[in-house]
Amino acid sequence: MSIAGTETHASDALEELVVVDGGGDDRDDDAAPLSDAASDSADAEADTDGSDGANPPRRWRTRAARVLAYIILPAVALLLAAAAGYLKWVDGTARDAEVFRAQSVQAAIDSTVAMLSYRPDTVERQLHDASALLTGTFHDSYTALINDVVIPGAKQKQISATATVPAAASVTAESRHAVVLVFVDQTVVVGSDAPADTTSAIRVTLDKTSGHWLVSQFDPI
Repeated sequence: MSIAGTETHASDALEELVVVDGGGDDRDDDAAPLSDAASDSADAEADTDGSDGANPPRRWRTRAARVLAYIILPAVALLLAAAAGYLKWVDGTARDAEVFRAQSVQAAIDSTVAMLSYRPDTVERQLHDASALLTGTFHDSYTALINDVVIPGAKQKQISATATVPAAASVTAESRHAVVLVFVDQTVVVGSDAPADTTSAIRVTLDKTSGHWLVSQFDPI
């Protein structure tokens, strides 16, 4: 084999190597865009996953805020208003009951003293005035008693009576009905005789009529 032939063969082989190397570089260049695309896709998926994970808490907070604004807060406000109204009603009821007790106890005391106190020279006027503090059937029976028995006897025998109430207590008190327990000391003088003292407890029932507490029952205990 000649040197020229050998050189020619080596030159051809070198060209083939160059072509092969150039082809390898082309493959590398083609692979790079694919790798970049895959990386971009992975980043996009990561971004999507991250956004999906963040959205549910935000949505939950939005729903919670709406529930708080439109349901819980109005309900709490309604409950507070109802509680305030109830407390006001309880306070008003307690105050009214206290007024009823005070008024009925005072009426029972005044009526008892008026019914059981008189003097011979003024007995008719005194006991008729006392009858104006009574009501119902008790008014009728008391009026009959004083006209038939007490007034004539006081005038004829010169009887005088003085009643005091050292203590009284409310048993029940409502807007139009009350019961009061009254303790009575009464001193009776007949003519020139020595005074006679008596002590008794009386259950006085009152009804409110035309704004006034009037005695409807008078029961000694």
